[in-house]
Amino acid sequence: MPARILVAEDDLKQAELIRRYLEREGHLTVVVHDGRAAIDEARRRSPDLLVLDVMMPKVDGLDVCRVLRADSPTSLEIPIIMLTARSTEDDLLLGLDLGADDYLTKPYNPRELVARVRTVLRRTRSRAEGEVYRVGELEIDPGRHEVRLSGKLIELTPAEFKILACLAASPGRAFSRQQLLEHAFGFDHYVFDRTVDVHVMNLRKKIEPAPGVPAYLKTVYGVGYKLADKVVASDAS
Repeated sequence: MPARILVAEDDLKQAELIRRYLEREGHLTVVVHDGRAAIDEARRRSPDLLVLDVMMPKVDGLDVCRVLRADSPTSLEIPIIMLTARSTEDDLLLGLDLGADDYLTKPYNPRELVARVRTVLRRTRSRAEGEVYRVGELEIDPGRHEVRLSGKLIELTPAEFKILACLAASPGRAFSRQQLLEHAFGFDHYVFDRTVDVHVMNLRKKIEPAPGVPAYLKTVYGVGYKLADKVVASDAS
């Protein structure tokens, strides 16, 4: 299905190449060349997806992501694919925490970007139409992008929410760290074990009655993590 896509890339030749490939897929594509223009255009037209270069003049891509995610509930719904020449673990963690849905490292094949766009749009559209998941006193609503514990709204980072929503869609199923990154974000490379571990640790601090003895987010030794398919009263007390 065609989408309205905003491309923020300061390299004019690269931006034009991206535009041509996306328009060949049928997408309506708007191109800007600095971070300030990206924020203004995203606020004005609320695109279906943002392709965002990290290294840009005026406002860099990380700050663009930070500003848009803080703007309003609507901005949380705009999927973001980040383009960067940097691929360290800290960069990846920061991008996820700020709300990136995917992360492509330069140099890349434009056809790979088109495939990532297709995957992210499919995943976010299905997530918006998804059901509400409940385990014990925990409730995950992908459509509203909300998590509640015993009726109280829990503030999560975008990355934390995506991991929890991924686990909640298949309670009781064990996911490896790489599977969580692939299912939650679409990543198929540049995977670091610590990326998921850090987010799970932070999630446990927010949703577990006793983070040291988790009732919801269970470690599956030798595999990864799973969300409990049921929680007995003593576990959540």
